[in-house]
Amino acid sequence: MEAAGAGAGVEAGGGGLVAPAPGSRYLASVAIIDTERAVAHLRQADPVMAMVIEAVGPPRLRDPSPTAFQALARSIIFQQLSGKAASTILGRFVALFREGATAEDAVDGFFPEPGEVLATDDEAMRASGVSRQKSAALRDLAAHFAEGALSVERFGEWSDEEVIAHLLPVRGIGRWTAQMFLMFHLGRPDVLPTADVGLNRAMMRLYGLEAPPGPEEIERIGAPWHPWATVACWYLWRSEDVILPLGEPA
Repeated sequence: MEAAGAGAGVEAGGGGLVAPAPGSRYLASVAIIDTERAVAHLRQADPVMAMVIEAVGPPRLRDPSPTAFQALARSIIFQQLSGKAASTILGRFVALFREGATAEDAVDGFFPEPGEVLATDDEAMRASGVSRQKSAALRDLAAHFAEGALSVERFGEWSDEEVIAHLLPVRGIGRWTAQMFLMFHLGRPDVLPTADVGLNRAMMRLYGLEAPPGPEEIERIGAPWHPWATVACWYLWRSEDVILPLGEPA
């Protein structure tokens, strides 16, 4: 199931790449979005976005997960669940691989390797709260990494659409999940998830639309945001958390 409204990706800063951890096969090279350039562009390109930026302030994007496998596995575990329930299950899941491990440990860097997930039986995963469907999805994801169909090198080589195309065959991963991975793990700066419910709701309110916009209208409104659509989306999501000086739509 494709979820609504995402959180945020990397801390504000300049360009460059974060190198994979030594010996890690699963940590993708993560771009650091140049938020200063992005904000300058969005302010000039779109008066509505300029208003939102003024109200929200500088972007504070979260750090990516330590590994690509962890980021995608976490997305699968969190599908269709509240944050609290999903965190509880995540903690029980990682405890299968390290006694006493918690969801906080997963955030701090501990997570099972794909081979460990493949070696764990379904009964143990279900006992941790992972449903049969999600257990199958986690196994399929682990197999893609273990077999090399997904890897740190390949993510670094692929365009945004190529990353999506290679993730869609994985059970439990749809286009929205793939786009969130691009935005908030790989740090791709120009992703516009047209099916995101939170984005659609914010856009409808901010741009004075009578109904939630469809993909074509989202692309039209978002055209001035390129090549920084990821940061624009972050601002739209955050716009629902602040009081905006809304007037007539620009």
